[in-house]
Amino acid sequence: TICKFSWLHAMNKVEAKPTTTDQAQACQQAFAEKVLQSEAQAIGRIVIGPSFHDAVELILRCTSNGKRGAVVVSGLGKSGLIGQKLSATFASTGTPSHFLHPTEAMHGDLGRVRREDVVVLLTFRGNTDEIVSLAGILKQDGVPVIAIVGKDDSEAARLAAVMLSIGDVAEACPLNLAPSVSTTAMLALGDALALCVMRHRNFGVEDYKKFHPGGGLGRLLMPVVEAIRFRADQNLPLIRRHTTIDQAYAQAGHEAQASGLRRPGALLIVEDDGTLAGIFTDGDLRRAFIKHGSDAWHYKIDRFITGKPTSLPDTALVRDAVRIVREHRFDDVPVVDASGRPVGLIDVQDLVALKVIEA
Repeated sequence: TICKFSWLHAMNKVEAKPTTTDQAQACQQAFAEKVLQSEAQAIGRIVIGPSFHDAVELILRCTSNGKRGAVVVSGLGKSGLIGQKLSATFASTGTPSHFLHPTEAMHGDLGRVRREDVVVLLTFRGNTDEIVSLAGILKQDGVPVIAIVGKDDSEAARLAAVMLSIGDVAEACPLNLAPSVSTTAMLALGDALALCVMRHRNFGVEDYKKFHPGGGLGRLLMPVVEAIRFRADQNLPLIRRHTTIDQAYAQAGHEAQASGLRRPGALLIVEDDGTLAGIFTDGDLRRAFIKHGSDAWHYKIDRFITGKPTSLPDTALVRDAVRIVREHRFDDVPVVDASGRPVGLIDVQDLVALKVIEA
């Protein structure tokens, strides 16, 4: 208690009334930094001990190997809001889960809980009437409870099969009342629990994609070969090294006309065995003309290509293309098969059309 009030006094000192705009900004900055430091320190003090392992095993036992159990998460007030996020994290990473409001549970929603489920209760003080009543009923019914609490000696902790503690933290609120540090610590500990369960399930990218088929996440996890418009031997010409620039552009124009699409923003140059030798962009064309004038049309294209360009395997995802485009500022990235032969060209406009990057 002494530590809490000493910290509270220090926080209030930071909020002494400023006399100028600069002092007001400095005061706000100092207080904001104190809030962030307090929340970070609370997370850092959480101890991951044997009870955490027990909680992971309990969830896996109820929801894996053909079991039809789910993780039911419950909490009241701000803890309930954290609980809703935790339930969503479980559900999106392969563990069936739903949120149960503790008050509604007392008025019929207990029917949502089955014996094969495991219930995660979030409560800082651990003595909230609704939470304690729910924990007691669940214990009588033989439904295992994992309690995430701040008070190890609370009623909720006593009734739980497994207790996970965030510690007896002081809130960042100057009054030490508004949940802030406690909810941040609960969120972090809940995330650790959900992601450890996810890791034990060997939940991979393909699994994640099934649970996130729509929106930006779903598009980022799309195979890159599904996103490309310019495909080798369809509407993307593959140019041999000995071809002159004017011959290469004539070939590209002919294939663009045949396909009804615009010419790609870059040409892919291949060796005699069909493997990727380089890339020739519109920028390369400009530089060739600046240096050689119109004579450049009749030079072999391999004089100006970028050899061994950055490319993507045909097993890559759209997110990999986004990373390369953002890191290297490329407009076009070749996609090659396991033998190094081009299968297509991912254009920055393909990514714009998918809404995974902005134009």
